[in-house]
Amino acid sequence: MHIALPILLLTAAVVAVATIARQVRLSAPLVLVAVGAVVSFLPFMPYPFEVDPEIILLGFLPPLLFSAATNTSLIDLRREKQQILRLSVLLVLFTAFGVALVVWKLLDIPFAAAVALGGVVAPPDAVAATAVARRIGLPRKVVNLLEGESLFNDATALVTVNTAKGLIAGGAGAATILTAGRDFLWASIGGAAIGFVAYLIVRWVWRHVTDTVTVVAISFLSPWVAYLPAEEAHASGVIAAVVCGVASGHAAPVIQTAQSRVAERLNWASMTFLLENMVFLLIGLQTRTIVDGVRASDSGTGRTVAIAVLVLLTAMLLRPVWFLLIDIVGRWRGWTHSSLTGRETMIASWAGMRGVVTLAAASLLPRDTPEREAMIFIALVVTVGTLVIQGFTLGTVARRLDLHGPDPREDALQTAQLMQAAITAGNRRLEQELDDSEVEVPEQVLDTLRNQSARRANLAWERLGRSDDVAETPSDAYRRLRSAMLRAERDKVIKLRDKGVMDHEVLQEAMQLLDVEESMIARADAQDRELSERLLLTPEERQFGCDHLANAPFTIDPQTPDGCAECLRDGTVWVHLRLCMTCGHVGCCDSSIGKHATGHHEETGHPVMRSFEPGEGWRWCFVDGVLG
Repeated sequence: MHIALPILLLTAAVVAVATIARQVRLSAPLVLVAVGAVVSFLPFMPYPFEVDPEIILLGFLPPLLFSAATNTSLIDLRREKQQILRLSVLLVLFTAFGVALVVWKLLDIPFAAAVALGGVVAPPDAVAATAVARRIGLPRKVVNLLEGESLFNDATALVTVNTAKGLIAGGAGAATILTAGRDFLWASIGGAAIGFVAYLIVRWVWRHVTDTVTVVAISFLSPWVAYLPAEEAHASGVIAAVVCGVASGHAAPVIQTAQSRVAERLNWASMTFLLENMVFLLIGLQTRTIVDGVRASDSGTGRTVAIAVLVLLTAMLLRPVWFLLIDIVGRWRGWTHSSLTGRETMIASWAGMRGVVTLAAASLLPRDTPEREAMIFIALVVTVGTLVIQGFTLGTVARRLDLHGPDPREDALQTAQLMQAAITAGNRRLEQELDDSEVEVPEQVLDTLRNQSARRANLAWERLGRSDDVAETPSDAYRRLRSAMLRAERDKVIKLRDKGVMDHEVLQEAMQLLDVEESMIARADAQDRELSERLLLTPEERQFGCDHLANAPFTIDPQTPDGCAECLRDGTVWVHLRLCMTCGHVGCCDSSIGKHATGHHEETGHPVMRSFEPGEGWRWCFVDGVLG
């Protein structure tokens, strides 16, 4: 009970505080740190409250980094590899040695110890940066860069701290420095190699195991399959876990079954939610213990606080200085150093929130490290200070720079294009199967398959152009009526369950089928609500090498500005309108009864049409099937 009760209380606190923070639109990590700090001074709290750093580094860090890595695009990492390398390695070292110079004489400690403290406070936190960035809505390029940086910078920081610890113990001779450099390279390269080997092992197991529950269990073990061997070999377990996670996430759509991917995604989401928020609560709960440790130290509270504030300002300042230096050097040498714009670079330079790794790394310092209590307090000040100052002001800075998160309607448009391409490929495969098949397929089966594909494509396109809130699209009508049917079906299943006339296993299977379908409808409804009041203007430069889009005009006078020419003639109702960029014909979309826009293309061969909905400027090439 002495272990179970604290775990229960911590978990309940995390769920309650995170839920309230979400309701009042505050950052859950920031609120949890504040709540933990206040609670740490209450009389009923155990004292001293210390979290074993091994619990964080071994219990929390591997699964959190693995989960983040599996959701990170390998393509994006490759695209931004130079910028991510500069941030996750060079910026961490730049910050570590910059902070070391500040505290070297102020704390009157050996330079190696100062470098250790610099490595402790150098890396922005993977959880804090992306959690705050996604909540306030930063551009996707910025979030991707922060995610890529945060996946690897912890490894650089921890290797730097361990290297500095070795220098503290062995002196600062040239041989020791060379040995430290060799260890640094082995930790990085060896960790990546071990992580890839771990991925190969996991992939081999995935290929031979198809049971969903077992696959999810293997996924939960994967972070430690990579982390523990790397640490045992004195390489970086963090890099090993990240490499294994990125590779596994990239391969999962090919290797795993659909059921396994869905189950794994849901289970990891729950685990990540608890672990992410738990670490910030633990940061806050250690506040009183760390503060009291400084009071009892030789440095004194006032002097240590002053030095901590200077280190906080230094750590916050060095990041934008680094971005500025890289920009200047890049312009001078003609590098293509970043895909970010100037404003995006500014907001990325301000997203330097520290987190639990900083405190855990500080706690790893040997007991005989000079001014150890003061160094841990400085780590706490930097962590809480960056979380509060940068975390609370990041949204304001983004608004001042006129930066916004991804437009949901832009995402909806890309989703529509992606679904259209996928469905077109599926229809081609259907025709190929029919040509190769020697068995006669009933016509009603083919109609069902083709109608199902068309309905999925139309659903994606109907999310655009919601200019009339009163009109109900075919997909709206389908979801409304099908939801009513599902409620009736569920009520009937529950009545049969309560009467005890059906086996429990049969009832469970039926309920699962109903739940899957209803969850898909609920998700579509939620997406529609998010899109309902947004306008969309797709960038015209997205042409994907299509000559038809490149040569088509951006504007043309419509022949029938009041609506679809054929629908006006026949008295039918359209859903959305499309404008032919060759002749100005106005036709209705494929969700409409007549499908007159597609019919016009089939009749005339005119390749490009444009949305004729208010506020939309995207175009579509019928020939190449791409946006522009």
